[in-house]
Amino acid sequence: MSHKCPKYEDVLLSFFLPIKSLNESVLKITLWKIFSIAMHSSAIIKQLNIGVKSLMTRSNIMKTLGQFIVEKQAEYPNAKGELSGILSSIRLVAKIIHRDINRAGLTNNIIGGSGVENVQGEAQMKLDLFAHNTMKQALISREEVAGFASEEEENIVIFDTERGRNAKYVILTDPLDGSSNIDVNVAVGTIFSIYRRISPVGTPVTLEDFLQPGHRQVAAGYIVYGSSTMLVYTTGNGVNGFTYDPSLGVFCLSHENLQIPQDGRIYSINEGQYLKFPQGVKKYIKYCQEVDTETHRPYASRYIGSLVSDFHRNMLKGGIYIYPSATNYPNGKLRLLYEGNPMAFLAEQAGGKATDGYTRILDIQPTELHERVPLFIGSKEMVNKAEEFMQESV
Repeated sequence: MSHKCPKYEDVLLSFFLPIKSLNESVLKITLWKIFSIAMHSSAIIKQLNIGVKSLMTRSNIMKTLGQFIVEKQAEYPNAKGELSGILSSIRLVAKIIHRDINRAGLTNNIIGGSGVENVQGEAQMKLDLFAHNTMKQALISREEVAGFASEEEENIVIFDTERGRNAKYVILTDPLDGSSNIDVNVAVGTIFSIYRRISPVGTPVTLEDFLQPGHRQVAAGYIVYGSSTMLVYTTGNGVNGFTYDPSLGVFCLSHENLQIPQDGRIYSINEGQYLKFPQGVKKYIKYCQEVDTETHRPYASRYIGSLVSDFHRNMLKGGIYIYPSATNYPNGKLRLLYEGNPMAFLAEQAGGKATDGYTRILDIQPTELHERVPLFIGSKEMVNKAEEFMQESV
């Protein structure tokens, strides 16, 4: 025997009919309105569920940076999660800077010059100081960080607290590479480098903790703020890139095990300074411009003016970035500790090469906190060729 399912209003009516003061027809209309609202709410909930399922599906397809860090940490049984904690702080910094860079055209608080100069005598942009302070505050809050050094600060910053004295790592950073581009909406970046301290744990860090050769880095990376925001880093086991999804507020693995092509067809250098360059660099530029079908020359000249942006493009497509010494910068212009070492670590981990024209960048022993260095970095075959011209011109 089958039973017909009663209507919702009939069921609800059976509860209210004992109340004698209510008119049955009025009650039915009221209950129908309640039922309509409930159905409308149900439709909203259904749409929300679809949205949640969509987000879950995207999360399953795209592994997040947090998931990736935890998985990699699990591969090392003795790891205590200290490095993972530092990377999590850098991830937060990237989100904050991403947010403010995307508002740069709407406010005067972060665009333009600050009116002061950094230790190198260069004009500091407002966003330089904002990025520097954001990174500094994020790291101070971490119990794993003993000290901090920045291109924007003359001396090292010692976290001289009980927590800081017992921490094992120091961080060096260029908080905002290419900041002069921000006013014209061109890609900029953040570079970071992580070392294990060499001074005794339990004491304040010293300058020697920061003046370590690049091959002692335990991690390095950069964030590029462009058409999308990407965080790229290495811990010495390959290079991986994560693209920021603003709708989810997470970095998702988008470029796994990045590899620089062994050869390329792009050279990146400020050719406006040509007359000031060493003879070997001039000869290499002419080599890049010559017509030769066998070697696919002439190469394309691409120069953004932001190390992170130029390096990122060349890592994906193949190419060489050169910032050599010059008559006005006899030791080069880029900083060994804030730019040279971290980018060289990434390049080598991705199968590329980085030198000062003669010597491997990661083998150079720093002697000063803001030491400068010439930089030839990118596809291995292109760097080798540039070195040939440098050697011939000695």
